[in-house]
Amino acid sequence: MYIMKSLKAELHCHNIFSNGHVGTLEPIHDCNVTIPQQLEQAHLAELDVLFVTNHNTIDGYRHMLEYKKNHQKFDALKVYPAEEVTTDNESHVLVYGIDHAIKPGLALHEILDEAKKQNAVTIAPHPFSLMDALRDDSIHCDLFEVFNSSNVDIYSNIKAKKFAEEKNLRVTAGSDSHVKSTIGRCTNLIYSENKLDNIIHAMKHNQIKINTTEYVQPREVLEHIRYKIENSKNYIDSHVSEFYPRSVWAFSLLYKLYMLSPEGVFCKALYQISVSMLKRISRKINFEGYNPSIFRERDLGTIAKMVF
Repeated sequence: MYIMKSLKAELHCHNIFSNGHVGTLEPIHDCNVTIPQQLEQAHLAELDVLFVTNHNTIDGYRHMLEYKKNHQKFDALKVYPAEEVTTDNESHVLVYGIDHAIKPGLALHEILDEAKKQNAVTIAPHPFSLMDALRDDSIHCDLFEVFNSSNVDIYSNIKAKKFAEEKNLRVTAGSDSHVKSTIGRCTNLIYSENKLDNIIHAMKHNQIKINTTEYVQPREVLEHIRYKIENSKNYIDSHVSEFYPRSVWAFSLLYKLYMLSPEGVFCKALYQISVSMLKRISRKINFEGYNPSIFRERDLGTIAKMVF
């Protein structure tokens, strides 16, 4: 009797080709992981399958294939095309097995229709995060990311687990990797031959299960934040001036304090305070019926009230 081999897969990660594609409401610089770094870390994690899910582009996939041609060390690791597409309301959808990118800014149903035309499979990523989340509309995707390593508020993942159980959804886990060390942090087992068509068929027919889940570490979050802040001064200035004109002085002070010592005690303390605040907000949004749109509306007053 033939027993299908399980493939250890990373389904949600980014590299430098996400930069410049995230969207108008996000900093241009999203990720500093290079293709050699990503392949090396995937190799160390003993992955069989790597889907690179850059924001609104599949360019990183094509460049990775070119790099692999000249580096036999990575022959056993198969890299396949995927994309994290931004919808018309700034939510995200993961699409796997596409041969050309799906343009951002479409309605969810239009993205799902385009995915179907390309015989692709879709996953709802970080479905109850505080931003970029499909929330209840996640049920329209083929699969549901029940655990996201970057959801450090915790309650987003708790809500996702509860929702998946109630709706009997088919689930996956995602590293949502933006720094090298988190590639392979969450893995899934796909029961398939290591060929794209077979893998897509297996994912569509629920021949997939979660293998490992683990949260991103504070030092890794701070590494990602540091990269974004140090490369996004112009974006930060224009964003604060547009949305928080009365608080420009406060943001300017925080930026100066941060730049004095990005890895110092102040920044680490600020991170811990921020996580604590996010947990309070996430609990209220995901379990107490508060409006989840407050972050998109950028209303600092309402956000502050939810914290305190």
